This record gives sequence, structure tokens and C-alpha cells, in this order.
Amino acid sequence: MALLESVPNVSEGRDPAVIEAVAEAFAVGARVLNIHSDPEHHRSVYTLVAEETELAAALFAGIARAAELIDLREHVGIHPRVGAADVVPIVPLTAGQMPRSREVALELGERVGDELGLPVFLYGASANGVRPAFFRTAGPAELQRRIDSGELVPSFGPTTLDPRAGAVLIGARPLLIAFNIELHTGGLEDAQAIAAAVRASSGGMPGVQALGLSLPSSGVVQVSINVIDTEQAPLVEVVARVRQVAAERGVEVGRSELVGLLPEGAVADPASLGLDALTDAHVLERRIAQS
Repeated sequence: MALLESVPNVSEGRDPAVIEAVAEAFAVGARVLNIHSDPEHHRSVYTLVAEETELAAALFAGIARAAELIDLREHVGIHPRVGAADVVPIVPLTAGQMPRSREVALELGERVGDELGLPVFLYGASANGVRPAFFRTAGPAELQRRIDSGELVPSFGPTTLDPRAGAVLIGARPLLIAFNIELHTGGLEDAQAIAAAVRASSGGMPGVQALGLSLPSSGVVQVSINVIDTEQAPLVEVVARVRQVAAERGVEVGRSELVGLLPEGAVADPASLGLDALTDAHVLERRIAQS
């Protein structure tokens, strides 16, 4: 059997015991290659791989553990979310795996809805390209209102969000790169303007999603980027575009942060990406070979 990747995003970035407990659940049947936790976003991004037949079981175990340990009613973080186990993508690693990725997403979604009693919404290649942001706008309360109004119906599970664990977004999607770029000078308005200039939805670069965010505790302002089409938008070109727009606004760009792992095809000189270093531990294919 071939390997598939998953990059579950869990709404806990501060409590090491909870982060590790969820990782241990995922690790029953999958190889956890990386954990990226951010207390400001209050979110942890796990990168794991498993054979097709084992991935759904490993993800189910991690989702169940997150739902048990995380209470969204007490959650305060800058990243949008609607669930304790918020987003669970199934990612093909080789050509021709997308149909099987969609099947795994369906298998997992049905089990989460039936056995955990959580509303499940499909996204990505499992739902005609719908993105997680479509469901996360204004958070769990707004998602529940949209369900109650008849605008949305969960793909699996009940029509009422769990008070503690919310809902789960599950879908097959291609590889993406999550990347944050800090602004050394300038403010939130600058970050938002730069994000608007680079993201596809506002006329920027095809294959790019971006938000301007302010991190409350540190006061750092950043442009938070998802490169959802690494062929249309090579990461090095996205970073160069951010630097260009920032310079046009008289803003100085600071350090970059890679969230999770980088596919081999996106590897470039660390300085061109704004990273202090880029080692084998940061590259998906190399981590798989080492694990």
C-alpha cells in the first residue's frame, strides 16, 4: 500500500500535555513527522503519514482524543476555527492517489459522524473545491446559525455542533505550504494590505491564500500564507512578492516561519525564503525517508 499524508490542525497550541496526548493518539497507526504549535494562534499542526488502510484509523483516534481534551468554550486564539480537531486533510503524495484520498476522507467522515457524534463537513476535492474558510467565517456560532437556517447541512453526523468539540472539516486536497512572514516595521493595516495584494481571491497570485494578523501577546504583525498550488505559485516567488509589496509601502520584512513541512520541490536557499535555516528535518520527503 502507498503512503498518504494528513496534516490535522488541532485547536490547542499552549498545553504541552494536551498536544502530546493528541500526538500519541495519531501515532497509533501513523508516523508523526512534525508538530508545529503556536500559542498565539492557539493551534497545533501535525504532519503524519500512514498506509492508506491505516490512516483513517489513526486520524479517528486523534480526533477522538482532541474532542475529549479540548473545550472550545474556553478557547481564545487568533486563528479561525470551528472544531477541537478543526481541519483534517487527506493528502496524496504521488500521482493518481487523489481518488483514494477522497475515499479515505469519506470513510473517516462517516465514522466521526456516527461514532463521535460530531458534525462533519467535507471540503477540498471531497466537496468541489470548497475551502475551510467557507465554514469558519465568524466561528462556531455562525456555523450553527447557517445550519439552523438551512444554508448548510453536515455531510455526516448531527446538525448541532458539540458544545465542547464543535465540528470537524475533513477533505482530500493536494499538498500545500503554510508559511508566515513577519513585518519588522509597519502595522496590521500593512499586513492586511500585503495579504490582499498576494492572495488569489483579491486579484493577487493564483494558488495563494493570505491573511494579515496581529499576535496579541508579542505585538508581532505577520502575513499568514497558504500556498495551495505550489506549481502556479512557487514559494520563493510568493515570498519575493510579499517583499516587493512591503517595500512599496515602506515596510521592512522580518523573519519567516514554516508551519509543518516543505515539499522537496519548494526547497530554495533559506535566505530567499527568510528562514534562518532549512534542513532535512524541514523537508517532507526527507523526513519520510528518515522515519
